[in-house]
Amino acid sequence: MKRILVTGSYGQIGTELVGALRKKYGGDNVIASGRKKPPKILTEDGPYLHLDILDVNQIHSMLVDNDINIIIHNASVLSGVGEKNPQLAFSTNVEGAYNILEATRILELDQVMIPSSIAAFGPSTPRNNTPNDVIMRPTSAYGVTKVFIELWGEYYTKRYGVDFRSLRYPGIISSEALPGGGTTDYAVEIFYEALKNKRYTSFLNKGTYLPMMYMDDCIKCTIDLMEADASKLKHRSFNITAMSFAPEEIAAEIKKHIPEFEVDYAPDFRQAIAESWPASLDDSAAREEWGWEPEYDLAAMTKDMLDKLSKKLGISY
Repeated sequence: MKRILVTGSYGQIGTELVGALRKKYGGDNVIASGRKKPPKILTEDGPYLHLDILDVNQIHSMLVDNDINIIIHNASVLSGVGEKNPQLAFSTNVEGAYNILEATRILELDQVMIPSSIAAFGPSTPRNNTPNDVIMRPTSAYGVTKVFIELWGEYYTKRYGVDFRSLRYPGIISSEALPGGGTTDYAVEIFYEALKNKRYTSFLNKGTYLPMMYMDDCIKCTIDLMEADASKLKHRSFNITAMSFAPEEIAAEIKKHIPEFEVDYAPDFRQAIAESWPASLDDSAAREEWGWEPEYDLAAMTKDMLDKLSKKLGISY
């Protein structure tokens, strides 16, 4: 029986991941957790518990009291917020991940998944079709914390036999949770503004290509890796992607549905972060080792996002 704890569950990914896991494994077997008051969606069909990932005693008590054997540790400070407050990024991302890995080791849990990010790469990494195994010299606080998580998790696998797994998430596009302060947030914000105001000012410039993924595929790859046969995994950290586009390309796709939509560009500090990240990823390791296959491309994702958000906002298009 899988008993799963999801930290940071009220975030963009966690909100939908918890629901998908509960449908598959039962509401009572998936514990959502975090420090904030949860949205209603996290309390409707299963438990939500307060958890401070910097409180070691609370972590251990929660894992033991709820008979947890798998942790999906999503609690994290993202890139935009991390640049404004790198000290917070360090304490949350590095110290929090260390506490979770230590608890997994000490309590001998079955598995721990801690997401990484395309932010783990840097300007010295090849930007196009970035390999799974390549130099990683990030220049953002968020990226530095993700490299630590990957290397420390992989060390725990080799040193202690901890079943650590990680996905280098690209930009994630979702109609449910609002963006949480990341550099790829424009790809979500643009849909809201297209429907509400028919205009959007992008904080990334034209020609800024970044790897992206629709939330449905994000949930799919997360569960697929969690369920993958450990004996078939040659890697522990995986590139993962579904598409790659620049702001003007997603704008053009939206204009096919909302012809009057217009975009202008006012790059901010996140432009430099984006330019240090890959423009596209080679995710062949994930495809070969556990059968990853995305379902959504830019056109399919755009249509589905507009359909869902128009219903959510009560705006026809």
